[in-house]
Amino acid sequence: MGEAKSGKISLKLLVDRNENKVIFGEAGKDFVDFLFHFLSLPVGTVVKLLSKNKMVGSLGKIYESIEAMNVSYMEPNVDKDEVLSPKVYSSLGGTPLLLGNKSAADDELDGTKVYYRCNRGCAYMSNNMLVRCTACGNKSLGVEIRYIESPENEKAAEIGKGGGYVKELVNYMIMDNLVVKPMSTISSITLLSNVKDMTAVETLEIYIGKNEAVDLLKESFETDKVLTSLFLGIQSSSKLSAHKKRSKKRDY
Repeated sequence: MGEAKSGKISLKLLVDRNENKVIFGEAGKDFVDFLFHFLSLPVGTVVKLLSKNKMVGSLGKIYESIEAMNVSYMEPNVDKDEVLSPKVYSSLGGTPLLLGNKSAADDELDGTKVYYRCNRGCAYMSNNMLVRCTACGNKSLGVEIRYIESPENEKAAEIGKGGGYVKELVNYMIMDNLVVKPMSTISSITLLSNVKDMTAVETLEIYIGKNEAVDLLKESFETDKVLTSLFLGIQSSSKLSAHKKRSKKRDY
C-alpha cells in the first residue's frame, strides 16, 4: 500500500464480478487522510473543483452569482478571489491530488511562518497580504515578516503532530459508501459470507491521481455506492449491453 505510479495513491478493491459491485476496499494511511480531508475543504473550493455547471443543487449558482457580481456592489474589504478560491487549512499541509497548488500551510517555508504588515508602518499584521489594514484602510499589507520558531519549539510541536488524520500502523477497510474503519478479519469474513459465488471475487488495484480524486469527491455527493459507481461504472455498462445482446439473440 502507499503512493505509487508518480505520486498516485493506491486503493485495493475486492470485487464481486457476478454482482458487479465492490465488496470493500483496503487502503493505507495516505488514502484515508485524503478521504478525511474532504471535510476540511471550503464550500467555494468544492464548487470550483467540481465545476459550477456540474454541481447538484444550487451551490453552483451561488458561485456563479459571486463570479458575475460587479465589484462596485461588493464591500470594499471583500476580495472575490478569496471567496471563490478560499485558502485551505489542513493538518495535511498541501493537497496535491485535489488542488494542485499550495495550501495555507505552505506559507511555512524552511520552518518559517510568513506574515504581512502594512507598509505605512501600522502595528497590525496578518498571514494574508491581500486584506485591508485595520488602522489606515490601506488595500494591502505589503511588508513581509517571517516568524522563525526555535528548534526546541519545532521539536515539541512534532511530538504532538503525526501529520494527517490517522496512524499508519494498520490498513483500513473502505466500504462502498466510504465508511472507514480499521481492517478487521472478522469484518472481512462477515462481508464475504454474503457473496454467493466466491469464484467471482477478484482483487482490483486502483491508482488515484488528481482526476480520480475529483471524480471521487463528486461521486460522494451523488451516491452511497461511491466505489462501485466510480470504478466499476464502465464495466457495469458493458455488462448490461452484453446482456441485452444475448437476450435479443435468444428471442430469435
